[in-house]
Amino acid sequence: MPSLTERIRRFLNSPQGRQARARVEGVARDPRNRERARGLLARLRSRRR
Repeated sequence: MPSLTERIRRFLNSPQGRQARARVEGVARDPRNRERARGLLARLRSRRR
């Protein structure tokens, strides 16, 4: 059974994975979404300490 990282790598190299990556990259360009992601990551980092 392939490892999780191998399965992810295979998916990202598949046509469906390329479509998903393009969709996510488009959403990531929006400044509001970037700020929301930064806030989420900051909260997650502060909880781990």
